[in-house]
Amino acid sequence: MDLTQLTDTELAGLRKMAKRVLNPKARITQKEGTDQRDYKIVSEIGEHDFILYTRQNTRPGMEDDFSCGLRIVHPNGSTLTLCRYNGPSHRHRNHLEGGEFLFKPHIHRATERYMQADRQPEGYAIETDAFRTLKGALHCLVKDCAISGLDTEPDAPTLFPVT
Repeated sequence: MDLTQLTDTELAGLRKMAKRVLNPKARITQKEGTDQRDYKIVSEIGEHDFILYTRQNTRPGMEDDFSCGLRIVHPNGSTLTLCRYNGPSHRHRNHLEGGEFLFKPHIHRATERYMQADRQPEGYAIETDAFRTLKGALHCLVKDCAISGLDTEPDAPTLFPVT
């Protein structure tokens, strides 16, 4: 499988296929002001390997700077990020569409269109109100991508939604 030539249907299929975590007690490592954790994932049919990662900026005032994502791992070691769930710490611009949103949680998905345009495969994103924290983003990703073997929790409801 050539990771640079996947169709939108194939990309969606990889995100939706049943997967399970092999190392649910993966340890946090600290690197340059960021807590990082990598989980090893395998598809239930054993055909594909994945990495589920979390990143949280630990610098004061940077609680909104987080990300978690799912990468497929090719047998040759190369990877492709299938999706990434980001906190509201920055603005995002969808370069091919020209749209932009400011400081909102958002979900990136790899698309055939961005790969064909030689852009970052997961460069396209949509804003969301499904999460506000890394904990909530991880819960959404695990649910959206059919990943089992990892206990997650959604963000608690808020009485005062951010607009």
